[in-house]
Amino acid sequence: MSLTLPGSVALGLTLAFHISGVGSWSAPFALTSVMIGLFFGVIGSIAFYLSERIHILDTEVKQRQLNEVEREKREVEAHLRLLQAQIEPHFLFNTLANVNSLIEVDTVQARRLLDRLNDWLRIALARTRSESATLGDELLLLENYLHILSMRFGSRLQWKIEASEEVRAMRFPPMLLQPLVENAIRHGIEPKLGGGKLMISAKIEQGVLRLHVDDNGAGFGEKASGGGAGLENVRARLAALYGVSASLVLQTNELGGVSSILELLR
Repeated sequence: MSLTLPGSVALGLTLAFHISGVGSWSAPFALTSVMIGLFFGVIGSIAFYLSERIHILDTEVKQRQLNEVEREKREVEAHLRLLQAQIEPHFLFNTLANVNSLIEVDTVQARRLLDRLNDWLRIALARTRSESATLGDELLLLENYLHILSMRFGSRLQWKIEASEEVRAMRFPPMLLQPLVENAIRHGIEPKLGGGKLMISAKIEQGVLRLHVDDNGAGFGEKASGGGAGLENVRARLAALYGVSASLVLQTNELGGVSSILELLR
């Protein structure tokens, strides 16, 4: 700039003198014209430099923000995988223990249970690898899960799933309903003499996907209504995936059991 700016001013004045035919370098106002030219040249150069610097800084800030968002996204995804991984082994270990107990006393039932477990694993693996999982996939997974439990409980467990095709086609995170069903069976139906009924329903009401897991089991009893680790797992996943746009509430229902109500704002 120390070379080009004075040179540009000098060239500009020379061309002005030549084209206009007015003035020359020997004129008294030539020095004043040089100073004015240098002043506006410096101002323009500073403005250009600051503009470029602001653009560079803005780009750097946006890149840092993008990196931060990507880092947080990776952390959330890792957290969700960890939470999901905590659900599956519990069910698998229980089912395998049931198979082991049946092998010597009822090999046919043990084989049927293994077949159901194979179906459950096939659906579960396809679900976790898919980027377009739906509520229908989740309900199909639950159907296999409940068929497996029915082999253990027999007539003590009755269940029903209600959801329209439209609702089943909606996107839905994997393994989000199973902890609610497990909770209803473990704390509601299993402790109750004679067992009980389980009702799973899903519907859209005023732009909200509302899912109910209702049982007529033993109720809360002395157990806290907030639930245990499985329900805390669900709440953590909801917070990571949806923030304040999702909620999970447990309450006593008219049948004397517990209703788990999961709501997702669509």
